[in-house]
Amino acid sequence: MKIEHNDEPILFSSTDIPDIFFAEYLPQAPGDYVKVFLYIVFISKYGKDIKFNDMSKKLALHINVIQGALKYWEEAGVLTKKTTGYILNNLKEIELYNLYKPKVALSAEDIEKNSKNQYRAQVVETINTSFFQGMMSPSWYSDIDLWFKKYSFDEQVMFALFNDCYKKSKFHRNYLQAVADAWAKNGVKTYSDLEIYSENQSKLQKIKNSISKKLGLARPLTEYETAYIEKWIFEYNYPLEIIEIALKRTSSKANFSFDYLNGIITSWHERNLKTVEEIQNYLAEYKSQQKKVKDLEKKSKYNNYDQRNYNNFDNLYANEQDFATSNADK
Repeated sequence: MKIEHNDEPILFSSTDIPDIFFAEYLPQAPGDYVKVFLYIVFISKYGKDIKFNDMSKKLALHINVIQGALKYWEEAGVLTKKTTGYILNNLKEIELYNLYKPKVALSAEDIEKNSKNQYRAQVVETINTSFFQGMMSPSWYSDIDLWFKKYSFDEQVMFALFNDCYKKSKFHRNYLQAVADAWAKNGVKTYSDLEIYSENQSKLQKIKNSISKKLGLARPLTEYETAYIEKWIFEYNYPLEIIEIALKRTSSKANFSFDYLNGIITSWHERNLKTVEEIQNYLAEYKSQQKKVKDLEKKSKYNNYDQRNYNNFDNLYANEQDFATSNADK
């Protein structure tokens, strides 16, 4: 009997057991059958022939136990029987197939779902070959399956998630999770959603950089400042030209803050001012009204001053008259 290893090269003198074996196969398997499996994994590295009798002596097991173990692992899909012996199958591939294998009897709904699952399995395997060199650990399969369920991403979005993080050299689980959360919070489910989101993020970043440059900020914008800018762009639909008008009016302030800037821009939005022209006309009218108010205040002060002098003169005249009358009486 010859045991062949399934496309796994001999790199080291150790015998590796996939974690999925301990999670999925070990708990149900009889102890002697596990012993046979471990020995098969060991000898498969060398591609040598071994007879049942020799294996029986090596493992101190009856030949019937050896035969029962081989049949057990064959039925479990771990081994594939050939004319010359057995092939040791890849347990990770088996587990992936079990997740998405078609049912025997399928309804119309099941057929549609199964077709989608087959496509999903292809995408997952593409992720495996593209970013893990075909050696993706079982935990990644579980995470991907969880993210599909949690975020309702389509297959293209899931591949894009791995691709984007890989290109940014931030290819670790926590970062992928954070990006997935951000996409989900912004309503990304389909690839068209992702394209819109990516365009918006690119637009946001350009405007953030421009604002930082115009304000002379050497530090990154805070989360709260970014939230203000997102509101101006995506909620108010204001372009950079409108934001720039507000920047010019506030950047010279000694106590400049984004709160103050937000107050100005929000007041324009509340007045339903939508274009640069409408805002400039509003500011020109406001400036004109302010000038009129100041002119009225100046005129009012001038009139009060004249009136006060006149009254004082009358009082002074009255006092002089009284003084003159008093002297005349004397």
